[in-house]
Amino acid sequence: MARIAGVNLPAKKRVEVALTYIYGIGPTKAREIRVKAEIEEARRVHELNDDEVLRIRETIDRDYTVEGDLRRERALAIKRLTDLGCYRGLRHRRGLPVRGQRTHTNARTRKGKAVPIAGKKLATKK
Repeated sequence: MARIAGVNLPAKKRVEVALTYIYGIGPTKAREIRVKAEIEEARRVHELNDDEVLRIRETIDRDYTVEGDLRRERALAIKRLTDLGCYRGLRHRRGLPVRGQRTHTNARTRKGKAVPIAGKKLATKK
């Protein structure tokens, strides 16, 4: 089992797929890393030798921001918006959608589970 950027990569998966388990690396970046590290497309993680794992690790460290550093950067960017008091910062602070989505209906991912209000239900017609 290879450990890269503090993440244990699943041994039986192809290298390209396994790299996506690292926060900040998606399919496109995983493909770029595999090509830069000169590893064949069909190789699986458990087939890698120490030299190849080292090449992958060095490529990621040199060219990409991943895991803790990336999480910290994103948190600081959100904190900066919140401290400024700009519109996006206020939306983050209130836990509402930031990018202009409607909130009258939907937006449950950001707002959380719907809370019923007493007396809100309208009388049904007969």
